Amino acid sequence: MDIVDKSWEVQKDIEERVAKVGKGKYGRVIKMARKPTNDEYIKTITITGIGLLLIGGLGFLIYLIWSGALGGIR
Repeated sequence: MDIVDKSWEVQKDIEERVAKVGKGKYGRVIKMARKPTNDEYIKTITITGIGLLLIGGLGFLIYLIWSGALGGIR
């Protein structure tokens, strides 16, 4: 068996494995999935970062209130 036949066998094996994934519960989602564009990726990173900062800031504010660091609350 030469290298071309072996590579076709490997390709066929991979395609059979992937076909099984596409028939399951999440098959439609996997088939529709695509790589995001650079613009989509940057927007996702920006929104995630803003959310992370807001949640972290809120958590730190709650910590300051509970530790009495803001003073005179009691």
